[in-house]
Order: sequence, then structure tokens, then C-alpha cells
Amino acid sequence: MDVLIVGAGPTGLTLGIELARRGVDALVVERAEGLFPGSRGKGIQPRTQEVFDDLGVLDAIRAAGGPYPARMIWKDGERLGEQPMFEPVEADEGAPYTEPLMVAQWRTQEVLYARLVELGGRVDFGREVTGLEQDAEGASVRFADGTTVRALYVVAADGGRSAVRRAVGVGMAGETVDPSPFLVADVRVKGLDREYWHAFPGADGTGVALCPLAGTDVFQLAGKLAEGTEVDLSLDGIRKLVAARTHLDAEDVTELHWASEFRPRTGLADRFRVDRVFLAGDAAHVHSPAGGQGLNTSVQDAYNLGWKLGAVLRDGAPVSLLDTYEEERRPNAAAMLGLSTGVHRGEVQRGKATVQLGLGYPESSLSEETRAVPSEVRAGDRAPDGTVDGVRLFDAFRGPRWTLLALGAEVPSGVPEKVRVVSGPASGGYGTGLFLVRPDGYVGWAGKTAQGLTGYAARTGAFAAR
Repeated sequence: MDVLIVGAGPTGLTLGIELARRGVDALVVERAEGLFPGSRGKGIQPRTQEVFDDLGVLDAIRAAGGPYPARMIWKDGERLGEQPMFEPVEADEGAPYTEPLMVAQWRTQEVLYARLVELGGRVDFGREVTGLEQDAEGASVRFADGTTVRALYVVAADGGRSAVRRAVGVGMAGETVDPSPFLVADVRVKGLDREYWHAFPGADGTGVALCPLAGTDVFQLAGKLAEGTEVDLSLDGIRKLVAARTHLDAEDVTELHWASEFRPRTGLADRFRVDRVFLAGDAAHVHSPAGGQGLNTSVQDAYNLGWKLGAVLRDGAPVSLLDTYEEERRPNAAAMLGLSTGVHRGEVQRGKATVQLGLGYPESSLSEETRAVPSEVRAGDRAPDGTVDGVRLFDAFRGPRWTLLALGAEVPSGVPEKVRVVSGPASGGYGTGLFLVRPDGYVGWAGKTAQGLTGYAARTGAFAAR
């Protein structure tokens, strides 16, 4: 087997899809007996929507959810007024998606799982990892049922308490973001409209909110309680909390589907790779849920690692390409941890800072800018959408391949057929020049002429072919 992915959350499923469409022999294993049942990570940021567009699931994700409602503030049973959830971000040709989507995590995972199966991938449920050994040729993973799976590479996508991370001895440093106990639950409620995200703040900084989950008939209850409070996650406990904190009666909570307690904290793994084992998602970084960065950063991990594993395993790219996963993703995750903590503490507004459209890899060894005077779009930047000679760029980028943009520049000779070439006049923030766009939608190389392009392609595997 090429790759064993441990964990069938959004990270593992996204990676499974990315590998399946590249023809990589991969298996996803999950300790639980089924997909995660709760709404926990419900925000799908615009950059993740672009990823899901590429993976062929955006239409299904949109159908599974909807836009975020405005927040309605309540006090003593009276409506005080509404507040927008996000600072507006203007859409333009380069960024067609600027508004976050609300999709309950369990629905996101259902969509990703269906796509994985459609591509021929599979998930083995009820497989708990108990140990791991690796050598120069691969890694052997042991399971609670006594079986062992051997793979060339293993990816830990098994959450904040990752068994794989512990097995390879990687530490995780972090801090408590808020000492107060929090809870989140999916409930059915009578007596509230579904037009607003209803917030019931307390004078002491505690409070609860009831958010209608788009695409469902359920509300997500989120609560911050006073330090020292014992959290009761039973239906009776949830009813008492709602009756105490809102104008609703206990009986207005008619059903409890799922509930969880947590204390917001951050964590960043000391390393994202140990030889043949990679850490991704919550196994590599743990966020406060504020600002909707955790699930989205995790999807970006999988998207980054997936094309690199595929390039090495199927396209003849140099193995050194895998070294760039930690190089690119660990600093990115660290920045997102700071951002989500800032949102939690009210220091950062949701909006332009949280949509993840400005993320890139300008300092990466995979980013090579050769122009003396770069345009607005530089090597390492996210490659914006646009139209060149009637071709939509996001359509050109879609699929597991590199794309060469020749804008007001001559197409160089020697570009293999597997690289999509789009040529035309100068366009938008790109200006003129040659732009080699990575399979994950970032500009890898940019130049006024083709000088240096072949050397870059050789060291990254962009033009490699078995």
C-alpha cells in the first residue's frame, strides 16, 4: 500500500480524495464505527470553497448548507437588535467566493465520504491504532484487533489526541485560550425563528447562543459557562441551561442529537513529519473554534500534502518534494493559531482576516520569483481566478496537474502535454509574464521569460513523467 491515512475527519477524507484522483493506493482507517455525528466545525471559508471546487464537491457542499445568518442579541426576553457576523469582503474576478458557508461538520464529512467512494477510495471503520514502527522502506501500523497494515507512508489525521503522533514521539506545545468551560450541542428547539443566530450574553461574559444550522432543522447550541461550573451534557442538563440563560422554557428543547464539552486551547506539534509519518489537521495543530479556522486549515494541510505525495508516488517527482510539506504548513498553521486566538479574545474581526484568501507560501523553497519588478501576483501567492482568451482560470487549474500561464509572453518549448497551458494577453493582477501554477493553486514560479523555468521544473517534478 502507498499511503495509510489514520482518521476519517475532514482532513483524512480530503487527503483520501486527493490521492484517489491521482491513482495512489491509499486506505483511510477510523477508530469510530462511523462518521463524526456533530456540527462542530461548521464554517467553510472561501479558500476552502475553492479547494472543494477543485475536488468536485462544492455543489454538494453548497446544497448541504447555506449562508451565515446575522446575529440577534437578546436581553431579558427582548430583542436588542442584530449584528452582522462578518466584516464584508468584496468579491471580484480573482476571488469569486468571499462569504463563508455554514455546513454542519457531519454533513461536510458525508459529502467528502461520498466523493471518496465515488473515486474508488474506501474507509475502514472500527480500526483503532495501537502502535507504529517505521524503517527505511515504510511503516507498519498495529491495530487493536491484532492486525497490522504496511504502507510506504502514514498520515496522522486522527485529531488532537492523535495516537499516531504519540507513537512517533512528537510533542505539542500550546496554551489555554480561555479557562472557562464551553459546550456545544446539536438540538431541536421550539420558539425561535431560523432567520438569526440568537445570542443571549450574560453580564459576566458568559452566555449561550443558538444558531440554526443551514440545511437542517437543528440548532447548534454554544455556551460559555463560569469557571468552576460542572457541565451537564444530558438532555435534562441542556434544557436547564437553556431555561436559565434564555427566555425559552426547558421543554422548548425537544431533542438532543449530540453534545461535547471543551476548553479552548491552542496546540502546535513540534514537527509535522517524522521520516515516513506526516501529521495533518488537529493531529498537528489545535485551535479555538472562534473564527472558523481549524477545519479549514486542516483541509489546506491535506490539499498541500496530497499533491506532493501523488507527485512522488505516481509522477516521478523527487522525494525531496515531501520535505516542503512541513516547511510550508507549520508556519501557516502557527499563524492561523494566532488568528483564531485573536478572534476568540475579540482582538480580530471575522472577515478579510479569516477567509484565508490571503494565505500563501512566499518564503517557501518551492516559490521562485525571477522578475526584477514583480506584478501584484508573485511566486508563492494564491493564483487568482480570471479569464484569459475565453478560458476561466479556475477551470484551467482544476484537476491534479500543473498549469502554465503565458500572459503577453511566448509559450516556451519543451512543456510536456500533461501541463495545461493557457496563453493570452496580460490579465488582472498577473500582468505579463510566465506563471507556473502548482496543483494546489499557488504560483510556484514566475518570470518575464522562460529562463530558469526548466531548472525549477526539474527540482519540483513539475515536468516529471514516469
